[in-house]
Amino acid sequence: MNPNAHTLTVEQSLPSERLDRFLCAHFPHASRGTIQRLIREGHVLVGGQPAKATHAPRAGERIEVHFPPPKDPIPQPAEIPLDVLYEDADLLVLNKAAGMVVHPAAGNETDTLVNALLHHCRGQLSGIGGVARPGIVHRLDKETSGALVVAKNDAAHLALSRQFSGRFVEKIYRAIVCGDVQPARGEIDVAIARHPNHRKRMAATEGRGREARTGYEVLERLQHATLVQAHLHTGRTHQIRVHFQFLGHPVVGDATYGSKQCKRLAELTGVTAPRVMLHAWKLAFAHPTTGKPMSFEVPPPDDFQGVLQSLRKR
Repeated sequence: MNPNAHTLTVEQSLPSERLDRFLCAHFPHASRGTIQRLIREGHVLVGGQPAKATHAPRAGERIEVHFPPPKDPIPQPAEIPLDVLYEDADLLVLNKAAGMVVHPAAGNETDTLVNALLHHCRGQLSGIGGVARPGIVHRLDKETSGALVVAKNDAAHLALSRQFSGRFVEKIYRAIVCGDVQPARGEIDVAIARHPNHRKRMAATEGRGREARTGYEVLERLQHATLVQAHLHTGRTHQIRVHFQFLGHPVVGDATYGSKQCKRLAELTGVTAPRVMLHAWKLAFAHPTTGKPMSFEVPPPDDFQGVLQSLRKR
């Protein structure tokens, strides 16, 4: 008998109930998101057939729920190409490709930067981040490209973390944002917290949440868009994306924080971005062992340059 399989029979019809809510009441240890994922992946059967989350349970129905066994939480090495800008015994600096997830998570268990690092460094990575995040000092979003530093030992990791938390690391991004940003130079000083209704999103809160501060300057005015340079003074999740949405100028290609404006931009210009147009252009810090100043500037990749060229005023 499969210990991860559970069967129950519906005692009375529930025409106003949904299957996912019904199962949440019977399996309180599982979140609704988990139940919905099990239904979506075909692990929930009603009368022996896959069902939809919106199905209304009926009296006498036999429901089978299969909880898949947990996957191995330890990431495995994978031979994935890396664009290494610098490497020594303590650290390496990478140009992360857009589309690459930094560390394994639900839905992205393989082909991450961590998998590539485990192969490239052959075990020589800091363990402070735990088995799932070896060497990871800071992160970039999946669709964000650019400079990222990785620690190869615990001493380097601690020293770099102190620089990040103490705000001694210079982090400068390039972004293409919707609309004509005014004024040409400014600072966004608005706290950021988890969105109250969408748990995977963040929101500018003006009063609660964690302090977040982004300086910016306009580099070039485009067709119904602007190329900006953003200086991160803090490092909150999705900070640049949330702050420019707060200004009314979401990052081009950002369906999470600016779908309406991005759609309007595409209608006006005929240009549709393949991803979020955000690039970590410059990263500067002190070497964790020698204290030597280190600075890396990475040109935006071809997809970013292509959108920029297409939006330039003719």
